[in-house]
Amino acid sequence: MIWILALHIVMLLCWCASLLYLLSVIAGACPSRSGQAELPAVYQHHDSLARFVFTTVATPAALLAIISGTAVFLVYQTVEPWLIVKMTLVTMLVAGHAWAGKLILRLEADGPVRNQAIILACGLSVLMLIIVWIVLAKPDGGANPW
Repeated sequence: MIWILALHIVMLLCWCASLLYLLSVIAGACPSRSGQAELPAVYQHHDSLARFVFTTVATPAALLAIISGTAVFLVYQTVEPWLIVKMTLVTMLVAGHAWAGKLILRLEADGPVRNQAIILACGLSVLMLIIVWIVLAKPDGGANPW
């Protein structure tokens, strides 16, 4: 069943990379303070690059990462404190994914989202690093971690 774990890792990498790329596309699509008032035509419609990346790359990768991660959890029957913490952090990653979707809608409605996209990208980057650290270190938390 190593292929399930491999699928989980590959899909997680695709999800995280596409999420960070998506946020850079959103930040880059916003007009700058130099007076550029008009967005490029590619960002003004519902078939924008940001929407494409969100719906055809990031969301399917997220779903496959979560489904394969659940399968890994069920196959190996691992229930440890580090895994519960990891699942909590992944839930936060899913919330960041949803927030990115909301930013796309606000971008298409000509809302200012550049700063929010940058802040979200920084926060998700830190979150991703913490998740990787928890998975690799697998801290046991001592006898009573709470």
